Amino acid sequence: MSILLSWLIMSFAVWLTAVIVPGFHVKNFSSAIIVALLFGVLHFLLGWLFFAVFTIGTLGLAYLLSFITRWIITAIVLKLVDGLTDHLKIDNFGWALIAALVMSAIGTLGQYAVMSVFT
Repeated sequence: MSILLSWLIMSFAVWLTAVIVPGFHVKNFSSAIIVALLFGVLHFLLGWLFFAVFTIGTLGLAYLLSFITRWIITAIVLKLVDGLTDHLKIDNFGWALIAALVMSAIGTLGQYAVMSVFT
């Protein structure tokens, strides 16, 4: 149940990000559901690998600046999803960075709101 609820919150975050960020385009809410699924799977499978490579490649600096590193990794995963599906179109990497920040904020607030209601 928790995974489905998180997926729904992320789908809403993707859709709302498309409304807010001009360079981030999702066709409709059903496309946002597909994008959120692909994003979640890719982020789960590749996020830790990217973080490890960034940390080793920067001699630990990426670990010290983990917020920025995770933000960049989220933008990279968004661009990967853009390349894998036609449900998402991101104009350039700058918009992916902005979208990653907005999606993270909306997702965090949504998770917090849902957890405060159900606990």
